[in-house]
Amino acid sequence: MDQQIVVLASGNAGKLKEFRRILAPLAMDIRSQAAFAVPAVAEDGLSFVENAIIKARAACQHTGLPAIADDSGLAVDYLQGAPGIHSARYAGGGDAANNTKLLAALEGVPEEQRSARFQCVLVYMRHALDPMPLVCQGSWEGRILFAAQGEQGFGYDPLFYVPEHDCSSAQLAPEEKNRISHRARASALLLQALASNR
Repeated sequence: MDQQIVVLASGNAGKLKEFRRILAPLAMDIRSQAAFAVPAVAEDGLSFVENAIIKARAACQHTGLPAIADDSGLAVDYLQGAPGIHSARYAGGGDAANNTKLLAALEGVPEEQRSARFQCVLVYMRHALDPMPLVCQGSWEGRILFAAQGEQGFGYDPLFYVPEHDCSSAQLAPEEKNRISHRARASALLLQALASNR
């Protein structure tokens, strides 16, 4: 039986490798949208769910194949969920600028009010008009540190304190981060949902 080709609505080679590993039990042929020259799409939704659906639908429309998309970011309670869907472009200048802006926004805020979580939403659409896409969401609870710690990871990892490990996300071994992160939790749910929908 031929493997089902599924488009990953991302050109990120690291994400492609990660999803191939996670969904290996389903024997899907997961390919990057770059292989199909899927054009970039405006992520103009107001939530992680909307943006993931926008990306998945665009990949489906362009290729005629099922698609998986993710949208993720950091939500800080004191900042009413910011940077949220704008996490990657919060300061408009990359990871270091984003971290500097976040620390400035929380200047003087005590530790007990610095609660935050990484959120990841994964969407699987069977086709562009799929009225019931699979939506899986994973959260990773923590809080924002007063200064960066650690050299691993990327994005807000040096500022994200992980209570159960008593360190920042950037101080975790990559294997451990990939086991407990928001993306890992959402991915486990997607694997389960796809396996039961076959």
